[in-house]
Amino acid sequence: MTHLAVFSFASDVASASNDAYASFGGSKDMVAQFSDFPEIVTPTPDEALLAQESCRRLARVVAAKRKKPFQLRIQTEDAPEESIAIPASAFRLLADILTQMSQGSAVTLIPVHAELTTQQAADILNVSRPFLVEQLEKNVIPFRKVGTHRRVLFKDLMAYKQEIDRNRLKALDELTAQAEELDMGY
Repeated sequence: MTHLAVFSFASDVASASNDAYASFGGSKDMVAQFSDFPEIVTPTPDEALLAQESCRRLARVVAAKRKKPFQLRIQTEDAPEESIAIPASAFRLLADILTQMSQGSAVTLIPVHAELTTQQAADILNVSRPFLVEQLEKNVIPFRKVGTHRRVLFKDLMAYKQEIDRNRLKALDELTAQAEELDMGY
């Protein structure tokens, strides 16, 4: 089973399945390179408006948290209408993609077991490559070496990002509490 993450490069949103690829010990065909997947899609203004309308219409359906597959009808100009079954989880991913596109965010799908180069990982975190390599060497983020090259699993990178985001929010909460304690008017 392939698990995917929707990743918005503009808003740093990632959602991933909890039971995804657990370690580097998996079979070779389980490990995928980031470059094996579709390129980043940046919506045009017209596509963003269409995504906004589509997302609004899908919101009520997704809110029902349905577990059964959806039937999707597809109609193109040069072919008869076709109906296909879509898993509910894939439908929710579609809604997430449309939400990001409606905000003008560039999106791509990345399997959570995809391996990233250090440059790709640094770009996703919006940090320098040397900083990322330093974190790898300190064993803050798990990685493996392929020859002389380091590879990072996307899911491990997102776990690191979630941790630093939690720490950042905790520090902000503490600063806010201090400011309120000192009656600084915040």
